Amino acid sequence: MRFEIVTIFPEFFTSIFENGILRRALAEGLVSVGVHDLRAFTHDRHRTVDDRPFGGGEGMVLKPEPLAEALASLGIQPKAERLAGEKLDSGSVLCQGTTSVVPEKLPIERGALALEGNSTKQTSHQRTRVILLSAQGRPFTQAMARELAATERVVLVCGRYEGVDERINQLYCDMELSIGDYVLSGGELAAAVVVDATMRLLPGVLGNEASSEFESFGVADAEIASAEDGVPRSQHGAGGLLDYPHYTRPAEFGGLRVPETLLNGDHAGIRRWRREQQLRKTLANRPDLLEGAALSKEDHKLLEAIRLKLE
Repeated sequence: MRFEIVTIFPEFFTSIFENGILRRALAEGLVSVGVHDLRAFTHDRHRTVDDRPFGGGEGMVLKPEPLAEALASLGIQPKAERLAGEKLDSGSVLCQGTTSVVPEKLPIERGALALEGNSTKQTSHQRTRVILLSAQGRPFTQAMARELAATERVVLVCGRYEGVDERINQLYCDMELSIGDYVLSGGELAAAVVVDATMRLLPGVLGNEASSEFESFGVADAEIASAEDGVPRSQHGAGGLLDYPHYTRPAEFGGLRVPETLLNGDHAGIRRWRREQQLRKTLANRPDLLEGAALSKEDHKLLEAIRLKLE
């Protein structure tokens, strides 16, 4: 899978991709990232990417011409042409304005160049999503991350200032995404969030692939394969709920002891306790998630008992 990020601050991403799981995924060639400097697609000596808004108002707006050129350099045509099935041509070398975000000591930097060089044509059936990161976008969720993880290329356009000329959204972008009900100074942080949340769902990225199944906002039990060794699972799939509390050694800390249920080795008992805790956490912190969660009859009984205790 490949991510393309269009930004006026390409250096922002250097340290982000030098650490943790992202670094390992890049080094092992499980994912590649191209960062594209929007100012490389300007044609004046001041490298102007913004202008005053029509109709007046505060702030500046990112101009459409540099963004359109940047997207064209990535083989992104207007949506109408892409939907008509015309071919995308991503070029045989790193595009104008592209910088590597991987340290030189990692072999993936050369591998990413080779990957682009060996993939000179990208046709419309090779799935690409163009996303504008904006406070006006639909909420980015774990379900959306799973959807993006099934695509082959994601192009992230980082908004700045008061926003992006709406014609770029109308002509090129498949969707607008927001990472929360707050305003950032730009889309770069949001792009990093989307890359991290999506990349970790790709096969081989996490040390234990089941880790992405048993966590907050994860899939329901019905979508998770049974344990191969026959040992009963000690957790439920989240089914849209928040995760349960986690504990490690020592068994007692600060006058608080780990719940006895987690220490007795009873997988079924641990599983019931963890499900109850998922329901408690979700009811307390994100009750809005309960409406769309995959709840069983037993879950509804547990939830009703929890509510009664809180009254």
